[in-house]
Amino acid sequence: MAESPQIWVDADACPVPVKQMLYRAADRTGIRIVLVANQSLTIPTSVFIRQVRVARGFDGADAYIVARVKPGELLITADIPLAAAVVAKGAEALNPRGERYTANNVQGLLELRNFMETLRSSGVQTGGPSTYSASDRQAFARELERWLHQHREQDRFVG
Repeated sequence: MAESPQIWVDADACPVPVKQMLYRAADRTGIRIVLVANQSLTIPTSVFIRQVRVARGFDGADAYIVARVKPGELLITADIPLAAAVVAKGAEALNPRGERYTANNVQGLLELRNFMETLRSSGVQTGGPSTYSASDRQAFARELERWLHQHREQDRFVG
């Protein structure tokens, strides 16, 4: 029997409300959640939730995730280069604001991110992201449920 897909979480910068939704989804559906961070996290006790602590350093969590993610699995991240890497491997990616990264959009988003980074490094004030809002939480919950429903139909999560 094939192993059910997992949800990977780039956990260092993941908003608490997103983690809480994922914890509830894991217990409700039996999907496995893997939180990868370079610091210890407080997570609920569940056979479906585990954390992996990687060494501090540039992109340690990213490298860990990219090396292990499988096609069809889901990554939660706001890191566009990381999303591009997992999408290239056939996995799916979703940011905490509910935006899916796909093969059709991730390269354009990566180019925009790189352009904005170039502007910032040349001294242009570009502003930062808006505050994480209730509508962001709702958009994330909607996309997470869509992904869970799709995979529940295909795989029937196992514990």
